[in-house]
Amino acid sequence: MSLYATQDEKKQAAAKAALKHLPKGGILGVGTGSTVNFLIDLLPELQLEAAVASSNATAERLKKLGIEVVDMNSVGGLDAYVDGADEIDRHMHMIKGGGAALTREKIVASIAKKFVCIVDDSKWVDQLGRDFPLPIEVIPMARSAVARKIVALGGDPAYREGVVTDNGNVILDVFNLNILNAIDVEKTINNIPGVVTNGIFALNAASIAIVATDHGIEERTAQ
Repeated sequence: MSLYATQDEKKQAAAKAALKHLPKGGILGVGTGSTVNFLIDLLPELQLEAAVASSNATAERLKKLGIEVVDMNSVGGLDAYVDGADEIDRHMHMIKGGGAALTREKIVASIAKKFVCIVDDSKWVDQLGRDFPLPIEVIPMARSAVARKIVALGGDPAYREGVVTDNGNVILDVFNLNILNAIDVEKTINNIPGVVTNGIFALNAASIAIVATDHGIEERTAQ
């Protein structure tokens, strides 16, 4: 029997449990997605100096709560970055990009002292990429060229129709890619001309995962 009636209740619980891992005051990097949206509603409690947003949607949500959103170029670093994941494993490696904000998420996370990942346990996996396709942000003119390279790597790329990122690019979702060594796969795909970045977050893994399970909140770190 679960402590939570719905998946949204799990997401809310993970968001609430993450607060103690985030700085009071200071500057926070804030990700994108449904779980993060629950957290954003709680952020006024932290009395932040400011926030750096990973997407236009997140920026608008923060501003509506009266939280100042600053350009990343105006800050030297972040006290923490908080975000969800489409998948996360025991190494704290993640797949992100279901909401098409992967590039800005990866950039903002890269300057944070720690990365707090908030998820419900449906996102916890033994191996990345088996159940969720790997998103890749691609410069539009290179879409077909990149897709051919991905096929050569053993993946099945699909164009995410009707989606344009905040950076003006397109998304390829890659199915059936065998991601045994996430760091190597992340590097290999990022080296394909025309790729902006891919949704593997292994070079910049999470510091801690706040996981909402049927039995309550679990705090997990890399194994």
